[in-house]
Amino acid sequence: MILATALSYTYPVGVRPALRDITLSIGAGELVLVTGPTAAGKTTLCYALSGILQHEFGGTCSGYLALNGRPVTEYAGVGELNRYVSMVFDDADSQLIFTSVEEELASGLETRIDSKQEIEDRVRDVMELCGITHLRERPPYALSGGQKQRVAIAAALAMDTDIIILDEPTSELDVVATSRIIEILQDLKARGKTIIIVDHSLEGYRNVADRVIVMEEGHISREGTFNEIFPEQQGSMKALYTDPDLEPYSPVNRPVIATIDSLIKRYGTIEALSGVSLTLYEGEFIAILGENGSGKTTLVKHLNGLLRPDEGSVHVRSLDAATAPVIDLVKQTGLVFQNPDTMLFADSVRDEIMFGLENIGADSPDQVIGGVLAMVGLSGSEATYPRHLSRGERQRLAVACILAMKPGLIILDEPTTGLDEKESDRMMDLMLTLQKSGHTIIMVTHNMRIAEEYASRIIAMENGRVIGDYHNLKGRAS
Repeated sequence: MILATALSYTYPVGVRPALRDITLSIGAGELVLVTGPTAAGKTTLCYALSGILQHEFGGTCSGYLALNGRPVTEYAGVGELNRYVSMVFDDADSQLIFTSVEEELASGLETRIDSKQEIEDRVRDVMELCGITHLRERPPYALSGGQKQRVAIAAALAMDTDIIILDEPTSELDVVATSRIIEILQDLKARGKTIIIVDHSLEGYRNVADRVIVMEEGHISREGTFNEIFPEQQGSMKALYTDPDLEPYSPVNRPVIATIDSLIKRYGTIEALSGVSLTLYEGEFIAILGENGSGKTTLVKHLNGLLRPDEGSVHVRSLDAATAPVIDLVKQTGLVFQNPDTMLFADSVRDEIMFGLENIGADSPDQVIGGVLAMVGLSGSEATYPRHLSRGERQRLAVACILAMKPGLIILDEPTTGLDEKESDRMMDLMLTLQKSGHTIIMVTHNMRIAEEYASRIIAMENGRVIGDYHNLKGRAS
């Protein structure tokens, strides 16, 4: 179904190939897992296999790539290719453009199916399959990151193409939603669909993937069955809130950095936060856990003024977050979004960081930029266009932009999304260093291993409420 021979590709402004001599064959009904370090070329391979690279990106491409026995370059653009292959990008926001979830799913079908009833039936079935029926009338922009991801997957499944490519489909999903998506993919495979998945979260695919392809520096370094490639991979981590190494949290003898009292936040008729009360202290390393839509991101956005309370109060140091100017709040609180692309807009890495430094009138900005880029492992990238970085690199750049501002409270919303385990640990070691130097770190995450290993305090949320507040005895920040 897919055949590539000596496929190489360099982006229009690239200095080295993003793909190097890729040779592979993927048959009908196969489920292939593609993994490897950040910036290994995994997403670029997805773009190539979907035809987007050849028809939309430009750049320099060599070698051979065919879909259903026909060279990809002979298709009449992405429009024709979309009849056979659908792709879910690692950035769900880039795919969701309509005013409701139902409209998002129906839009692609309207050019293919004449019967309105058939479209409605297909949309209903896919929403039930992905567990998003309750989101039918919600606008995508108001959804959590994990909910957006499930909607993007549902939109791709609705097209019913023979080939489905998913780039990091579980990166922003909780354990329950991840298991459900893998079950769906297993069912699609049983129906004869060809599925290609890029993911750093591996264990759930052990009994599902036919093959694993490991990429490094743009080429395939290893290929085999899951057990051949990852013979020592361990099972899923238990839910942290039942861990015996957690004990009920009690106040610490440190200055208070933020207080949240009876906080209520509504989106229309939906109550996203229902009476949340917390006291946060200087120098803590806090992990906030919970299923998609539990209110985690809504909560932390109140600490820098992006959201204002409907009821209750939020104070950051002496500032009332309900009324204080955002510019004053962001000097105290830096927030790295779960989708780094919502933060990046400049033409170079240097300009991204310089924007914030100019706003606060920082001294020696070039020295600051060099320092934070070294901290996040992006030294030498000052002139690079941010959109040409990998997802993981863009995530680290977003962190660098916040670090340059030197806020006392640093919030990271899913900071390890798009990062392999080595780079996730590198990012967390950086946060640990900042915490040891007096910063307060708040991390919204689904990565149980990261929370267990690093956080000193774990807050569990469900349906807009705090259901647990624990001291983590094993956390390195304890």
